[in-house]
Amino acid sequence: MAASVREKQAAALKRMLNFNAPPLKNTAAEPVWKVLIYDRGGQDIISPLLAVKELRDMGITLHLLLHSDRDPIPDVPAIYFVMPTEENIDRICQDLRSQLYESYYFNFISAISRSKLEDIASAALSANAITQVTKVFDQYLNFITLEEDMFILGNQNKEFISYHAINKPDIMDTEMEAIMDTIVDSLFCFFVTLGTVPIIRCPRGNAAEMVAVKLDKKLRENLRDARNSLFDGDNMGVSQFSFQRPLFVLADRNLDLATPLHHTWTYQALIHDVLDFHLNRVSMDESVGSESSPAGARPKKKKNKKSYDLTSADMFWQKHKGSPFPEVAESVQEELDTYRAQEDEVKRLKSIMGLEGEDEGPISSISMSDNTAKLTSAVSSLPELLEKKRLIDLHTNVATAVLDHIKSRKLDVYFEYEEKLMSKSTLEESLLDIISDPDAGTPEDKMRLFLIFYITAQQPTSETDLDQYKKALLDTGCDLSPVNYIKQWKAFTKIAATPSNYGNSGVKPMGLFSRVMNSGSQFVMEGVKHLVLKQHNLPVTRILDNLMEMKSNPETDDYRYFDPKMLRGSESSIPRNKNPFQEAIVFMVGGGNYVEYQNLVDYTKAKPGKRVLYGCSELFNAGQFIKQLSSLGQK
Repeated sequence: MAASVREKQAAALKRMLNFNAPPLKNTAAEPVWKVLIYDRGGQDIISPLLAVKELRDMGITLHLLLHSDRDPIPDVPAIYFVMPTEENIDRICQDLRSQLYESYYFNFISAISRSKLEDIASAALSANAITQVTKVFDQYLNFITLEEDMFILGNQNKEFISYHAINKPDIMDTEMEAIMDTIVDSLFCFFVTLGTVPIIRCPRGNAAEMVAVKLDKKLRENLRDARNSLFDGDNMGVSQFSFQRPLFVLADRNLDLATPLHHTWTYQALIHDVLDFHLNRVSMDESVGSESSPAGARPKKKKNKKSYDLTSADMFWQKHKGSPFPEVAESVQEELDTYRAQEDEVKRLKSIMGLEGEDEGPISSISMSDNTAKLTSAVSSLPELLEKKRLIDLHTNVATAVLDHIKSRKLDVYFEYEEKLMSKSTLEESLLDIISDPDAGTPEDKMRLFLIFYITAQQPTSETDLDQYKKALLDTGCDLSPVNYIKQWKAFTKIAATPSNYGNSGVKPMGLFSRVMNSGSQFVMEGVKHLVLKQHNLPVTRILDNLMEMKSNPETDDYRYFDPKMLRGSESSIPRNKNPFQEAIVFMVGGGNYVEYQNLVDYTKAKPGKRVLYGCSELFNAGQFIKQLSSLGQK
């Protein structure tokens, strides 16, 4: 995995946009102008990877949705990037009949079936457009890369493969098969793009095992068909450790229901929890006309929706997305101060130049040339300075919005209390007090806290205690359906998650914030706790650690082992890899979150030379997860 999956997927898209030929570097020639037609799924795959400017540089003058009203552009080639669904194929046939474009390059996100190909062929034949259909490609790009080391499956029909869909009590076998096939199709695309065949490990008796069995079979069948194998020597990206294949750990969401509900303290996870953060873009209401007004000044005016892209090019984001929030607030403030100093320098130079010119006396050529050089360098650094200013403004706005939530909902109190619950530390105040406190958080915050307590409790909660908690939750306006579901889930799994499972996490309170922020700061942090995280492994990280380092542990010893390259032999007779793995991919069937992702990133930082990727069938925040639990628990 020398090149990250993000780089590989972006390279595959660029090749596709260049009519499936490798893009030529450093040519002065104009690109061929073309139109890009995608469906919503294609749009979701492209948008986190390629900006509009990059599309334009590759000759894409227009990008349109397949199912929008499109005018004919007769002398332009069209590149299609769509899923091979029934309705998409119908629309493609309609385009051929309407003779919209000069030539057609059909790229299917996932492999197209023979029968659907025949439908397109017959439409092209009847529209007399056979010669215009230039190429048809299966791209195997049916997954979305959000980070160098993170991917999710779908975004459009995520309800179809959600935790709710997999765990609903009345699910039929055929539905379950369809869900598993959808997940496996995307994972297969992921490994084709990565160019490696992994060794697969999974627990027994749950959805993760079903995915593993099907994926193993699909990889095996592809490897067996040597002539058409997608994993041949040419396009196999030789891994960094070429003799070693990556480990692929499939985990089931049911192994840890507490983490997705957990209030968090790191920047990226907080944004996802409290703001509208979706495919690397955060959208928020922005008050117009009250910019940089100190607290308590002018009243807020009408609101505008503003969205910001948090990309890999944003160095501040790359450095701080995994940092605890107080550090982020400090760093934004520092960046702002440095920027102001630089801005003053530019202004000063300009004024020096102006003054030099007005002076009647002889201008010494030395000071003149010296200042010219200074100004030239200042002017040349202006674009960089403006970009820096844009990013500082972006993070100031986003961090301020997050801080408003922390303060109004007392999220620091929740975070600290949940960490203590999960690590079984002594609790200073009772759970009932927090639930009953009208100033602490929303009903959803209270429900999250209670569910974590309920899931991680060592002794089963007695019915009388449970009723007392339920009454307190009802009084604050909570819907109790999630509690009903967790109650059934606990009875079904029989084993309450043992406390050791969450490691001895804990947080160190560093006193209140007042010391950190000086009075001139953008961030008024009074009363917010300055908490510092201690590194600890969440359940999924611990499972990965056991399997990657080949540690013996009752939790993972009976995990199944699949090696799709071994075309013969049963599971027990396959020779197993004995060495610790250098690269691993963890995939959460039933949905994942940034808290787990960040925990794996921190784990990997402590292991030089190792690489870990995190994937999940959908990415949800606690609010979205509670809704799923709620609909599962409705009587």
